[in-house]
Amino acid sequence: MSIENIKSAIPDYAKDIKLNISSLANDETLNEQQLWGTFLASALAGRNKFVIAQVSAEAAQHLSPEAMEASKAAASIMAMNNVYYRFVHLASNKEYQTMQAKLRMNVIGNPGIDKIDFELWSLAVSAINACGMCIDSHEKQLLQHGVTKDQVQTAVRIASVIHAASAILDGEVAMGNEQAMSQAA
Repeated sequence: MSIENIKSAIPDYAKDIKLNISSLANDETLNEQQLWGTFLASALAGRNKFVIAQVSAEAAQHLSPEAMEASKAAASIMAMNNVYYRFVHLASNKEYQTMQAKLRMNVIGNPGIDKIDFELWSLAVSAINACGMCIDSHEKQLLQHGVTKDQVQTAVRIASVIHAASAILDGEVAMGNEQAMSQAA
């Protein structure tokens, strides 16, 4: 099992991350597509090659090809939007908030799967990328469409744990840990 490979690679000092990965992989708050799409979008946002490969392999067992593509699209579009809208939100000059973004975002309107699932994945990536404006926008959409706060929280918990796993493994490689380096290659 690919999630098991991630857990095996994580050092003992991060045992809590291992335990959280286990519990979240078995969480029933989200449906299967929501759960594994959130795992995949979060892994892509975390940018660790090993975590991406392992989560992608696991997600492929639970997601349709369309959902796999949509999860990757959510990570992709949020990589762009989170930078832009974080700038708009943080800039002292509030005039940027009145300007059109002039960025293509067609996938948001037509993600190829249930739009609510896409919103959930976009929220998870926005949490990783720390874009408050995007977090608020996606959470509002989700709550308006009947997604519960528990479901929103679960998606963000997945994002936080997968991001932590990515950061830990990147750190181990940077410190020259041979096991982490061989798994990241």
